Amino acid sequence: MSGAESVVHSLIAEKVTTLFGYPGGAIMPVYDELFKYDNKLKHILCRHEQGAIHAAQGFARVKNGVGVVLATSGPGATNLLTGITDAQIDSTALVCITGQVDSKLLGSDAFQETDIISASTPLTKWNFQITRASEIPSIMARAFYIAKSGRPGPVLIDITKDAQFELAQFHYKPCTALDGFVPYPKIEMQNIRAAAERINSAKRPLVVWGQGILLGNAESEFKAFVDKSGIPSASTIMGASALPTAHPLNMGMLGMHGNYAPNVLTNECDVLIALGMRFDDRVTGNLESYAKDATVIHFEIDSAELNKNVIADIPVLGNVKESLHKILPLIQEKEYPAWYKRFADKKSIEFKEIINYDLNPSKEELTMAEVLETINKATGQEAIIVSDVGQHQMVSCRYGSYKNSRSHITSGGLGTMGFSLPSAIGAKLGSPQREVVAVIGDGGFQMTLQELGTIFNIGLP
Repeated sequence: MSGAESVVHSLIAEKVTTLFGYPGGAIMPVYDELFKYDNKLKHILCRHEQGAIHAAQGFARVKNGVGVVLATSGPGATNLLTGITDAQIDSTALVCITGQVDSKLLGSDAFQETDIISASTPLTKWNFQITRASEIPSIMARAFYIAKSGRPGPVLIDITKDAQFELAQFHYKPCTALDGFVPYPKIEMQNIRAAAERINSAKRPLVVWGQGILLGNAESEFKAFVDKSGIPSASTIMGASALPTAHPLNMGMLGMHGNYAPNVLTNECDVLIALGMRFDDRVTGNLESYAKDATVIHFEIDSAELNKNVIADIPVLGNVKESLHKILPLIQEKEYPAWYKRFADKKSIEFKEIINYDLNPSKEELTMAEVLETINKATGQEAIIVSDVGQHQMVSCRYGSYKNSRSHITSGGLGTMGFSLPSAIGAKLGSPQREVVAVIGDGGFQMTLQELGTIFNIGLP
């Protein structure tokens, strides 16, 4: 079969059902083949490549799977770079497939030629340029494996136009391992035991959790750990909804726009248990004064994140789901009444000084907090809230309430304005049975408002 048909059959072999994209000359052979398989592959024609990749991100986040996006060469490929960077920082699994000029024209500054491999190398988990049709099945299998294994991330595959036309035998074998690539590090039980011993001896422990709980499908293990240990817990922006908002030990959000109690009491805790988070600057603030009285226990799948920003006294490298499963039998059931009271006192101060005014304003105009509270009530706290970037994002994080996992989607690390509307499209397609609410500021809305055409075109509610 042709290389273009090989691409389509590879997607089908990987059980892809929905993909996003925008056609152009260099990727047109793949689109011609897609047309023949529209009963198996649903292609969403977005209005801009940035919209397509953000939609793929939203789809991947609610499915906890791989988002797929197609684009042509040159400006089509470069229009993906913002979304690729966003996905890299926020650990979203994507396979981006771009067309490229004929291999004989590479390096000649041909029409719509861009060296997208060099451009995307620092922004992707892996990338590869295909110049022969025979390479397509094995490279596609590798791409999906790398994107979704371990700490997820974006992969880019660039395919020259002659490789799309060339004929080759098709044989697809899913990739299950790669030499030198260890996505799931072996867990050292001595570290698990050391962590459990220190947690059990703590007087003022605090759990800080991030998106790693969601990416690792570790919500049930995490809740069991919190329930058994009795430890107050706080979320990063990306970790929101891994533990229900109403859980009595959910103390809210950390960071410069977060809640008063967990932020202040981070510097009073004696043991800080970080689960699947990377200690970014919006959470820690000044590292010189961050949690100086605490023993830091860091559960993390990516060795590059250990000791990068905050030195871990006890590092626990491995899949957080497996790590929590192993440590849970070693954890003692405890309660911390005096410590809980410290949180309750700080929460009362924050309610009196800020939250009450946000939810019960003296002016007639709506506040952003009132809008979020209305959404919570109208949807029974079961909606997926997709927030853009800006002040409304912070209010969404502070006042959004969630009963279910994977209910908050936003651009965390990169802070990409325009993310919300197309990402909400992907979220709705990935979870059609759930209500999806996009919360957007006027600036971000104007950056991708053309995707309203996509919503109308595919008939989303």
